[in-house]
Amino acid sequence: MAPPASEIPLVHTVYFALEDRSPKAKQELIAACKKLLADHPGTVFFAVGPVADEIQWSVSDRDFDVAICIVFASKAAHDLYQDSPAHQRFMEENSGNWKQIRCFDFHAEG
Repeated sequence: MAPPASEIPLVHTVYFALEDRSPKAKQELIAACKKLLADHPGTVFFAVGPVADEIQWSVSDRDFDVAICIVFASKAAHDLYQDSPAHQRFMEENSGNWKQIRCFDFHAEG
């Protein structure tokens, strides 16, 4: 029997398309992600970075500038992160340059 969803790690990915697409603006967002979004309780893995310009496959979605990937030990850990003061501060301080954000969340069964 598979474990309940509440006990399966949850992968949270966010893709940011920026109004200001300059290298400086991308690095500022990356720095803010590292400062405010890494090291939350229940985080198993954290990564952030710019789109990989050298990857140009026909199936590659390149409609973003910066992405984050956070793996949480559980949905409960993810939910605490969403409501955390650091996450709220990140959104308040950085959303002014977001043209579009897309979030993809899934349970990691592998």
